[in-house]
Amino acid sequence: MVNRHRGEIAAELDGRARRLVLTLGALAELEDAFGAQDLIALTDRFGCGRLSARDAMRIIVAGLRGAGEDVTEDEVGRMTTPGGAAGFARIVGDLLAATFGAAPESAPGPTPPQAG
Repeated sequence: MVNRHRGEIAAELDGRARRLVLTLGALAELEDAFGAQDLIALTDRFGCGRLSARDAMRIIVAGLRGAGEDVTEDEVGRMTTPGGAAGFARIVGDLLAATFGAAPESAPGPTPPQAG
């Protein structure tokens, strides 16, 4: 069971329900990974609405680690989720919304690819 008031979300990864949360330690890990000076710089980066697949992977890794899972980027990079790339984008958007307080439907996150 997740507690949204603590910034936790649930997501299905590799056929398993998992908990993700961006703790202060996880946010510090993301600051380092993205070369952000502080939380404002980190939120500015997320707020642009354009994140790469590597960005999404790093955010998911940090969320899983924040929830106590010992995972690597390589392990998360091999994971699947329902909906494929759009499913990963939803996970990232929901996690950022839970962390920074935005409504999930208005959360910053990667824009899923459009069929052309």
